[in-house]
Amino acid sequence: MVGHETHYILPRPEFDRPVKVLIVVAPYYRDIADNMIDGAKAELDAAGATYEITEVPGALEVPTAVCIAERLSNFDGYVALGCVIRGETTHYETVCNDSSRALQLLGLQGLCIGNGILTVENRKQAEVRADPADQNKGGGAAAAALHLIALSRKWGGRTKGVGFKPASENILLAGNADGSTTA
Repeated sequence: MVGHETHYILPRPEFDRPVKVLIVVAPYYRDIADNMIDGAKAELDAAGATYEITEVPGALEVPTAVCIAERLSNFDGYVALGCVIRGETTHYETVCNDSSRALQLLGLQGLCIGNGILTVENRKQAEVRADPADQNKGGGAAAAALHLIALSRKWGGRTKGVGFKPASENILLAGNADGSTTA
């Protein structure tokens, strides 16, 4: 049984400069992935962001694709989408844990990632969570990425003010301003 508890949703952030996002999707369950993509695209469109979509074979490849894009491209943030449905083996735990852990580690390095990789017990749970008219987890992942981008822009230009800051750009180690060493 899928529950519908109400929860608070942060207001959509606004941006004064363009935002470019990469949606990385593992379309193992194509219909579920397509619904999640639709939800993510709608959220990004509503925020005025531009985006590209790339597909990878499975959920374990999503973090690697994000890492490659971060290293070789110019995206402000990432939306990770996929679906892992519990099966009869422990492979489910491996895929869920490792994909989530890798995305979290990338996030802790400063990447702005919305994690929309569903980890569910059955197909019905996945369908409800992926449906843009229902739980819209693709849209939620895009919103998370947008909020992290907004935070990184808010705090990106600041310094903590710790340590020595020279009074001017001219730093003299020894001597006078004219270059002489006489007193």
